[in-house]
Amino acid sequence: MTSLQIDFTGLTQWIGQTLSEYLSPGWALVAELILVALALIVMIVVLVILMIYAERKIAGFMQLRLGPMRVGWCGSIQAIADVLKLLLKECVTPFKADKFLFALAPFIVLTTSFLALVPFSYAPGLQLWDINIGVLYVTAVSSISVIGVMMAGWASNNKYSLLGAMRSGAQIVSYELSVGMSLIAVIAMSGSLSILEIINSQADGWWIYKGHIPAIISFIIFIVASTAELNRAPFDLAEAEQELTAGFHTEYSGMQFAMFFLSEYTNMLIASMMAATVFFGGWQPLYIPGLDGFNAVMDYIPGFIWFFGKVFFVVFLIIWFRWTFPRIRIDQLLRLEWKYLLPISIVNVLLAATVAVFEWYI
Repeated sequence: MTSLQIDFTGLTQWIGQTLSEYLSPGWALVAELILVALALIVMIVVLVILMIYAERKIAGFMQLRLGPMRVGWCGSIQAIADVLKLLLKECVTPFKADKFLFALAPFIVLTTSFLALVPFSYAPGLQLWDINIGVLYVTAVSSISVIGVMMAGWASNNKYSLLGAMRSGAQIVSYELSVGMSLIAVIAMSGSLSILEIINSQADGWWIYKGHIPAIISFIIFIVASTAELNRAPFDLAEAEQELTAGFHTEYSGMQFAMFFLSEYTNMLIASMMAATVFFGGWQPLYIPGLDGFNAVMDYIPGFIWFFGKVFFVVFLIIWFRWTFPRIRIDQLLRLEWKYLLPISIVNVLLAATVAVFEWYI
């Protein structure tokens, strides 16, 4: 990090000192947690609305149509109108469903999505929790969402929901292996599980090119496996409309459906943040050795712009997949993981370990 980068450490310390002056230590901590939660919720809601609008416009462009155009300028507030519609709709519970588990499932899925956002560093000095096992924490917490998915499918008392939940569970558990192995390859070269330390290790170059071939292979595997783990096309077998109506959330409506919808885009945001952090340097600027003038200009771009710019680049790749490739069958989906991605990931980890031991990276 250079001196030209905006550091939020002073701002966060000032907020903590101000709260401590007017409140007791216990209430100051409670106030800090409330402020952090509100800031996180507002950030996620705003980013998700932008992602929904971007996906619809990108889909329209790729299909030679306009996308949303009626609500707001060029359909810019169509996503907000959809949110209001879901807020006003009634949440209907099937008569023979397990009412408690049916209502609990969307909360579990959404809560795990928000918990996984905690250790990310969004800009210099702007991090909620600097835990020394940040990457492990994100992967572990994200995997809990499969419990909510299985719970939703079983509690709905609907055969389509149950089949969708079973598919989603098999899909998430399978592709978690390749996601973890692709991250291990970069962790081996950076030498740390801490997200902040991984970002600092890329001050002289991002791992996507500093790590050579193992880093590139890891990034490709991570994008493919993350798309499958997110249940997004072409891996959306859990929500295949032609086969299962809407998969595990067939019976959900209103705000309960909105929670599943929000968690899907939040998980896509988490996967994009992880890719931006591990492979593209997080909030680190782009530096090219020997081009001092170019590097000096890059220093003037704030860190949070770098971070979210990289995040939305990865989001664009995931959206691009959806509107490019056709949906595959469930047997093809599992074969891709167990016969191809996982063996390649294991070999790539060995290759990355060799690069790390001999320090062949730049």
